[in-house]
Amino acid sequence: MKVLGIAGSLRSGSHNRELLRRAASAAPAGIELVEWDRLREVPPYDTDLEDSDPKPVADLRRAIAEADAVVIATPEYNGSIPGQLKNALDWVSRPDVHRGPFRGKPVAVVSASTGMFGAMWASADLRKVLGIMGARVVDNELALAKAHERFDEHDEELDTALRDAFEALAAEVAENARLTHAA
Repeated sequence: MKVLGIAGSLRSGSHNRELLRRAASAAPAGIELVEWDRLREVPPYDTDLEDSDPKPVADLRRAIAEADAVVIATPEYNGSIPGQLKNALDWVSRPDVHRGPFRGKPVAVVSASTGMFGAMWASADLRKVLGIMGARVVDNELALAKAHERFDEHDEELDTALRDAFEALAAEVAENARLTHAA
């Protein structure tokens, strides 16, 4: 199973990027996590440019479409989703949210922050946006609080939570396959 990983932070040393890398190492056998790290290249969304489909946007659409599932690791800025991540989601949902690459796609939302709540508000907002886009957002909760203290080599609780997210994604991928074959 191919899973696309997107870090919602632009910072190269972000805790959410680290969370994705930790997820890649904790992934069960048969699951490959491929990180899409070009969020910085996505231009500001502009309806006037919608038909031009800038290359980074086209590449992101293709990466989402080619993946079996997606994991998005989001930080929380001012109690919500980072602007550049929301901007990229706006691009890939246009011009028709009902035909975008997230339609029916299994997605897990994970988050990390240095605060006490692990970016829970951003996670909730991101789940809402993805749901509106038609994604099949898995029901898992991984909001890593005090992330700067948690990336210890031996954090079995974190590794278990990441494996649980992958198992939820794998179940959704299998359900998608079953529904596709039944149709």
